[in-house]
Amino acid sequence: MRRQNTPFDRQEAVEAIRSNARRLEKDADLQPLAEAAAGAAYVLLGEASHGTSEFYMYRTALSKLLIEQQQFNLIAVEGDWPSCYEVNKYIKHHPEAKGSLDEALHAFDRWPTWMWANRETAELIAWLREHNRDLPEERRVGFYGLDVYSLWESMDEIIKHLKKTNSPELASALKAFSCFEPHGREGQNYGMAAAFFSEHCQDEVVQLLKELEAKRSRAEGTHEALLNDEINALVTVNAERYYHSMVRGGPESWNIRDRHMVEALKRVMRFHGPKAKAIVWEHNTHIGDARATDMAADDMVNVGQLLREQQAEGDVFAIGFGTHSGHVIAADAWAAPLEELRVPEARRGSWEDLMHEAGAHDQWLMFRGTDAEAFRQTYGHRAIGVVYHPHYERGNYVPSVMAERYDAFVFVDKSHALQPLVPAMA
Repeated sequence: MRRQNTPFDRQEAVEAIRSNARRLEKDADLQPLAEAAAGAAYVLLGEASHGTSEFYMYRTALSKLLIEQQQFNLIAVEGDWPSCYEVNKYIKHHPEAKGSLDEALHAFDRWPTWMWANRETAELIAWLREHNRDLPEERRVGFYGLDVYSLWESMDEIIKHLKKTNSPELASALKAFSCFEPHGREGQNYGMAAAFFSEHCQDEVVQLLKELEAKRSRAEGTHEALLNDEINALVTVNAERYYHSMVRGGPESWNIRDRHMVEALKRVMRFHGPKAKAIVWEHNTHIGDARATDMAADDMVNVGQLLREQQAEGDVFAIGFGTHSGHVIAADAWAAPLEELRVPEARRGSWEDLMHEAGAHDQWLMFRGTDAEAFRQTYGHRAIGVVYHPHYERGNYVPSVMAERYDAFVFVDKSHALQPLVPAMA
């Protein structure tokens, strides 16, 4: 990818944004953006934080348009497969689904719970359940998690289902589980043992995945319970690799995680058939092409890059999100209580600062098909994680060539904190 490093002209950039942006005042204003993305097989919807209400609400609005008007048939998110599969059963009216929306969302019980156990997600899930109500089973929209962290939860789900169905693969599942058991369900403990004492469980989880892959390939029709087993087994394989590499440091654990998310997504797409179309909800750092950022210099890849490399041109449409200022849900340390934190005004010269100067209101901007040179310069682009320290803002900006990182961008001028099911600290 081409990177421009010449100094940018601030006024030229502001005028280019002003000339190309469209005001965003209501959900219907996103209709042209949904239509522009409709030809893709993968529409990637980003977020600049995991705790901003408007990012969830605008992604919901776009997802509804794509599902209702363009026949997209699944949403895949940056979440654990087992928890998301509980939601999937709920929205598809599965006989074993949780009895209520709150019960389904309380499946997200691992920190950071607020990412999916929130009121904004509840609105999406309620809509999906109603949308699916009168559809035949094979046409119901699915909801799936792509992340790699749920090693033990995925093992639990595999064993539970194999016991229930009296399946011969249970022996391999129990063997894999017993290998991990001494590590107290702590990924870091396993990673230390695997990396420094060669006490790894790789052979056991790979064997289990092979058996479950073969089982689903032999099955006739669409058996989603078998897909559930297969993806949970895939999680155990790649989580084993992830925790093994994590203690060594470097980019490899990040790359394992994002490669896993792409592999899980591709398997779900194959399950849904050759005409499947997916909407993906993940952080900008995953869906925006890594080659257009400083991640490339650190040998890091991500979902957006991998999909663009693997798919035909036009098959992937990535939409980034950002905000100038407001409030966010985050924590001040890993596994710490969630808080509502202030997001200060964007730094001078950053992409969000330029968007604000171009118009102090919500707006969206198309990069694909535009030839404005200002969009091919490098700008700082804010990224907020689940751990956030507003007073260290300088380190939250990723150098980005915006028109190469995304196909379009949604800007929220003044954002509000997500509404978690568990209230934030005052």
